[in-house]
This record gives sequence, C-alpha cells and structure tokens, in this order.
Amino acid sequence: MEKSKQGAKVVGITMGDPAGIGPEVVLKALESREIKETKARFIIIGDRKVLKKNSQLLSINLPAQAEVLDLANINYHFRMAKVDRRLGKAVLEYIKEGVRLAQEKRIDALVTAPISKEAINLAGYRYAGHTQLLAELTQTKDVRMLFSSPVLKVVLLTTHLPLKEVSKLITAQGVYKTIVLAAKFMHRYFAGEERIGVAGFNPHAGEEGLFGEEEREIKKGIFRAQQEGVKVDGPFPADTLFYQAYKGRYKLVVAIYHDQGLIPFKLLSFRKGVNISLGLPIIRTSPCHGTAFDIAGQGVADPDSMIEAIKMALYLSQRC
Repeated sequence: MEKSKQGAKVVGITMGDPAGIGPEVVLKALESREIKETKARFIIIGDRKVLKKNSQLLSINLPAQAEVLDLANINYHFRMAKVDRRLGKAVLEYIKEGVRLAQEKRIDALVTAPISKEAINLAGYRYAGHTQLLAELTQTKDVRMLFSSPVLKVVLLTTHLPLKEVSKLITAQGVYKTIVLAAKFMHRYFAGEERIGVAGFNPHAGEEGLFGEEEREIKKGIFRAQQEGVKVDGPFPADTLFYQAYKGRYKLVVAIYHDQGLIPFKLLSFRKGVNISLGLPIIRTSPCHGTAFDIAGQGVADPDSMIEAIKMALYLSQRC
C-alpha cells in the first residue's frame, strides 16, 4: 500500500459496526460529488463482504479513488440492527488497524464510522467509546472531544460518564488543560477565531457559590490559561453562553459535561457536525451520530455528517 500518488492525501475510513449504518454512510459519502471532487484517496478498513452487500443494497459501486483493506473477520451470519459481541470484536480490529496505518504515516488522517459501545463491552473490552480506545492505542494521556460545525464549536471537559460523577472531575488542572488543547487547535487550524467561552456547571454558573462550589475550580483553570495569553472568558451560565457563541461572540465553547455541550450543538448542527479528537498524535474525525440501529439496513441513512467528517479530516491534514 503506497502512501500517496502525486501528492494526493490518503484518508483511512473504518467502516464501523456492520449491523449499523456505518458501511452505508461510508459508501454514500464516497459516492457524493463533494468527496469525489477532493481528488483524495481513501482506504476503507473493514470487511469486503459487508461492504459488497451494502453496495448492492444502495446500487453504489466503490469509486475508483477508494480501495478496501479487507480484514475478512466476519465469516458468520449476523442480524442487522442487533447488538452482537462478535461485531464488537471485529470493529476494534478495524480501529486498531486504522491507528497503525496513521502512526506509520501510511494514511494522512483517520475517519471512524459509528460503533456500538454495548457490543464492544460485550466482547470483553471496557471502553466508553472511540476516544478512550484511541487514547490507549496511541498512549496519549490528555485527549478531548471537540465538535465542530460551520456555526459552533464545542469541546467537552468530561465525556461518557454518569452525571453524578461529573462534579468529582471538575478540577482547575482539567479545565486548564481543556482550554489549552482547544486554544492550540483553534490557533493552528482556525487562526483568528481563538476566543473561547467556558460554561459553568451549576445553574447561573453557581451564582457566586449559592448553587454550588464547582465554579471555583473552573475559575482557577480559566485564570491560569489567561495568564498564559489564552483568549478565554467565563465561567458563564450555559444557556446564555451558547446563545452568545451562536451570535459570534465566542468561536468555541468549553462545556463541562456531555449533554450540556451536545444538546445545543446537535440542535444547530446535527447534519453538519463533526467529532474531532484533540490531543492525539494522529488526525481523527468522525460523524456526530451513532449506529442508528432503528434505520440500519434500510438504505435511508443520511451521509451528510460522514461527508463533513471526511472533509474535515482532509482540511486538517492539509494544514499539518
């Protein structure tokens, strides 16, 4: 497998859980005019038989600029739209192969299609999702989830965990590292759009301790980042902060927990949103949706978020 031809960027794409919409949106995205016009090359990491079945369902042929790295690890019957521990093991192999290719510089970026966290855990692997797995595979300590769209960017302090545990993880150091990772990303890839707003955790951002003490730690993290020259303000009540960001005052919001950031983001950008992993030594993006078992196998999945994830991967790789 050659690294590139005539300078064309090479993007690896894991096909995701075969029982979900991953293979479908990958094929639809690669067939789209927007992606064909990029002139990039693509390597789909997965199982050729699964991809062939989906291509027949969709009446789509694999475009000439894409090839399949066939791990041939699904030699059994599985049911669409059903959690299967065997598929959990298979998708982990796709991800590991994608990371290996990225680390060896054989691809310029990695795009991951949706996986089932339940299937992965049933297979015996205790991961809360792609981000935790990618951090382990690349031996990276500080990784954050950033969600990007044309209208809003959000980075999460904490990710997939029960709400009752969020408060314990709100530390000045954690807030500071999140801000710095986000600021470096914005400066490198979106110069001139670096102003960051940080949300509070409690209603009204704690109202000076009346509704909680967590904002004291958040303020310490913000102050430390400010001392290093980062353009960051807060903590602000989340309801008003997201409105201000939407109107353009802040280019990126630091949200304290998963749904605080994802509800407004997906409300505004569900079809155009992209998940970007901050802190990894490789470029990794993904669409902002899951396996969508409720529509898997029907040929009706919307590929827009996958298209945007591929475009973002190319954008980032061209600026390395």
